Amino acid sequence: MKTIKPMNQLVGDMPKVGIRPVIDGRLGGVRESLEKTTLAMAKSVVRLVESSLRHSNGLPVECVMADTCIGGVAEASLVAEKFRKAGVGVSLSVSPCWCYGFETMDTETTTPKGIWGFNGTQRPGAVYLAAVSAAHTQKGLPAFTIYGRDVQNIGDTQIPADVREKILGFVKAGLVVASMRGKSYLSIGGVSMGIAGSIVDQDFFEDFFGMRVATVDMTELVRRMEEQIYDAAEFKRAYAWVRTNCVEGRDYNRKPCSRKRKDWEWDFAVKSTIIVRDLMVGNPRLTKLGFGEEALGHNAIVSGFQGQRQWTDHYPNGDFMEAILNSSFDWNGIREPHIVATENDSLNGAGMLLGHLLTDTAQIFADVRTYWSPEAVERVTGQRLRGAAAGGVLHLINSGAAALDGCGRQLKNGKPAMKPFWEITPAEARACLKATTWPPAIREYFRAGGFSSAFGTRADMPATMFRINLVKGQGPVLQIAEGQFVDLPREIYSVLEERTNPTWPTHWFVPNLTGQGPFRDVYSVMNAWGANHGTISYGHIGSSLITLASMLRIPVYMHNVPSERVFRPSAWTAFGTAEPEGADFRACANFGPLYRKV
Repeated sequence: MKTIKPMNQLVGDMPKVGIRPVIDGRLGGVRESLEKTTLAMAKSVVRLVESSLRHSNGLPVECVMADTCIGGVAEASLVAEKFRKAGVGVSLSVSPCWCYGFETMDTETTTPKGIWGFNGTQRPGAVYLAAVSAAHTQKGLPAFTIYGRDVQNIGDTQIPADVREKILGFVKAGLVVASMRGKSYLSIGGVSMGIAGSIVDQDFFEDFFGMRVATVDMTELVRRMEEQIYDAAEFKRAYAWVRTNCVEGRDYNRKPCSRKRKDWEWDFAVKSTIIVRDLMVGNPRLTKLGFGEEALGHNAIVSGFQGQRQWTDHYPNGDFMEAILNSSFDWNGIREPHIVATENDSLNGAGMLLGHLLTDTAQIFADVRTYWSPEAVERVTGQRLRGAAAGGVLHLINSGAAALDGCGRQLKNGKPAMKPFWEITPAEARACLKATTWPPAIREYFRAGGFSSAFGTRADMPATMFRINLVKGQGPVLQIAEGQFVDLPREIYSVLEERTNPTWPTHWFVPNLTGQGPFRDVYSVMNAWGANHGTISYGHIGSSLITLASMLRIPVYMHNVPSERVFRPSAWTAFGTAEPEGADFRACANFGPLYRKV
């Protein structure tokens, strides 16, 4: 299994990071004394960003630096034009000194903006930072201000750890914003079983993400199968790989179907996977086969598949297709995941997209299915929960789009993890496949069959569960729960899984508790969750999600991220400091969606 070379499968160049060295423009001694220092400061940021970050597709992040320092309006305009032509999607201004605030600031309306003001005593960098921050706030262009805790000597090109963390966090979140702009959510089908999240709200994607929504009827899959609008050579290779590497699991149906029928369902599942990928990102091979229109795809950075029930009452389910596309590997090798939301839950798909672009890793889609109290577990299994699980666990389980990466077979520094595809070894990919079986779908749920992935996260891993919800009159809101996956003993998890559905991927999650509000205990987190689904990402990424949400003007109404890790634009403090959650709502409402049309 080879690692696919990083590539951009979507229309549009990858956004770049614009670095703006800002200076005191007074010639005759002042500016001349600061030119080298200011440029050196900017170049140190370029080195940091380019050596530390990649895009989610594995391509390197590129910086574009201003040709000269920016001392006034004319030079600010020249830099803005350069950035526009170069495709800059996020800008960071840096300065070691006093500068003319609103004359030198970045005034592009939809580009996330950050400012690093050098903490030094020889020149008043902090004064400039405060002045330009006030200008951004006054003009309705919120900016993230970065100011090191410790005083440095003028000319010091070392970036302190606290500054480094904020720069990289800001830049990565800004790149997420820019990467979504102009892409599409591909809605394959409509509303699944009355799930509100699959009522695809086009205004939400347009106003907050700068995306468009494309729609395709599910019958397009059947048309492409019947008219053979797919790469037959790839299908032959894919089918052989699947039958070798995707082991069929136990059939729990009271009346199993024939071997012939199961083989046909495998054929259908593999073709569905190829076709949905082609619908999302296109396939140049189709042009050579005479299908030029279908070869284009829909420039979809994320998609959703309705499936239940109209589809699954008649055709095999989409579980295999969703799981493989969301994973970091298939018959072509180890590659970037294609984000697909099961049941066309576009809001969970939006969360999966944010998580993927922030972490570069695959994402887990799951029902927030059950709270198991310690008492209930002991009653059912005769065993007591211990360790991190002692206060109870949340059972996260869904038939569809959980990436196989989530089984815990990848390692980082010797510990279970989920990694960017370019860090995954062939042995780790094979281990994930080996840890997964594919039982025939239970026909009480899926009348026409199919195959669902069956694996458990048999590892202790840090994780973050989050969800975007839509509120009438308010708009989108985000909730976040940092915590961990726990590996329960077999005598516990096997019993609990049999009570739900042993043919589906399952995860045991324990949120970090604060003792207050919805995080006073595990039950309260379950009770306060805003929908039946959640996105789960590897690691503790709550602070990154909060930073990103503020860029998109999506308020966060529930989180357990320590306050010292929260990083929002400086303007947010003007909306209240005693109650940061309420201030976040007021700031987001005041500045409005990033791409507001009216």
